[in-house]
Amino acid sequence: MRPHKLDEGEIEYALAQLNGWTRVSNTITKTFAFPKFLDGIRWVDQAALAAESLDHHPDLDIRYTKITATLSTHSAGGLTKLDFALARALDALT
Repeated sequence: MRPHKLDEGEIEYALAQLNGWTRVSNTITKTFAFPKFLDGIRWVDQAALAAESLDHHPDLDIRYTKITATLSTHSAGGLTKLDFALARALDALT
């Protein structure tokens, strides 16, 4: 079953509950910074496990010690509760 796409009010409310995430069109995004390259890579390993546990996978862009996570539910054509659950899980890893 396809996840339910959130309406504008639900998105605004959920985004206000997060720290450092911004909305870009039909996605939410955040850049995580790490002291060393390998610290970021270890975080990616943990992020992968969190994503698997939710069966929801982020787009990750690795740039040396900065990793940008972009979340959207492609099958729903926008943002769903899964995106915000994964955002909270990724925040909990730092």
